[in-house]
Amino acid sequence: MPTLIFFKPYGVVSQFTDPNGAPTLASYLAIPDVYAAGRLDKDSEGLLILTDDGRLAARITHPARHMEKTYYVQVERIPDEAALTNLRQGVILNGYRTRPAHVALLPGEPDLPPRGVPIRFRVQVPTAWLRIRIHEGKKRQIRHMTAAVGHPTLRLVRVAIGPLTLSGLQPGEWRQLSASEIQALMT
Repeated sequence: MPTLIFFKPYGVVSQFTDPNGAPTLASYLAIPDVYAAGRLDKDSEGLLILTDDGRLAARITHPARHMEKTYYVQVERIPDEAALTNLRQGVILNGYRTRPAHVALLPGEPDLPPRGVPIRFRVQVPTAWLRIRIHEGKKRQIRHMTAAVGHPTLRLVRVAIGPLTLSGLQPGEWRQLSASEIQALMT
């Protein structure tokens, strides 16, 4: 049963086919019968786990399992403590309060590969980087959360799922997980 970790590049959809002709996982992986355990939207980058193990996929994606996911998020302007507190306590999105998040304002830009497509840049609008850890993953949740507190997301990179990180991978690269890494995801 192959289980892989993949660094999804910006602009790639988290599936193997796309009716609109967008770049897909098939451009990077030629391994049959694996599927993404969770998704990242086309505009997001970072860690995806691909597997043919339904039990493992459920462990990673089901909200009741509380699998932590960690993101580096570049936002417009520098959030004040009130905005950070709102993110930490959970924000209301379409009548639903998100679960509390672990949010830290980073002192500088994290060590990430440059993105092929430039980030929107405005001279008069500073940006900041946040580290956000959540235990759920609704569609475009972090983008909606940061927008709800007045700091739209400019770049979003998932850097960890549970104990696994992108360490050693560049955008478009992948590697097979070891038995011990798979076991760590299951516990």
